[in-house]
Amino acid sequence: MKIICIGRNYSDHIKELDNIKPKNPVIFMKPDTSLIQKNQPFFIPSFSDDIHHEIELVVKINRIGKYIDSKFSHKYYEDITVGVDFTARDLQDDLKAKGLPWEKSKGFDGSALVGNWLNKNEVDLNNLNFHLNINETLIQNGNSSLMLWKIDEIISYVSQFFTLKIGDLIFTGTPAGVGKVSEEDVLEGFIENIKCFQLKIK
Repeated sequence: MKIICIGRNYSDHIKELDNIKPKNPVIFMKPDTSLIQKNQPFFIPSFSDDIHHEIELVVKINRIGKYIDSKFSHKYYEDITVGVDFTARDLQDDLKAKGLPWEKSKGFDGSALVGNWLNKNEVDLNNLNFHLNINETLIQNGNSSLMLWKIDEIISYVSQFFTLKIGDLIFTGTPAGVGKVSEEDVLEGFIENIKCFQLKIK
């Protein structure tokens, strides 16, 4: 099982991190060991003093595919949720400044949370609201209509490089509002008004 992540897919998030708008989707990956097991907390790792939350829409691939035309991408997933791509921002900034790969800052153990799944046919994928509350305060708020690349385009693009297999997860990018998490924070992720996860920070 692969965890494929898309970076820089919302203009407002690109601006807040002072990044350059890409011509194509930015792809990076997390190992399966990055998944937080159900009902477990997120533990702040000892190697970072600046762990950021990034809420994202996540889809789960349900059939094997390669070189998928975007008009057929909808056949390759049925389930959608929100998840969190935890990022060691201090480590990432240091690695990026040196021109080095930054997998360590994104793919460390416990750096990926996936919420409870919803059937995609129950929501409007082209105008889908999602948000993150921390300690019951709205922190991040996004809508799928603001994606630079929509879900079906992402699936098609990714499949040009990686064979998609059943159970693979695709994190589709985060909107603006990323920031540091602290011990004892409680994170709650929503699609529309449906709560998909609750997570304690330790």
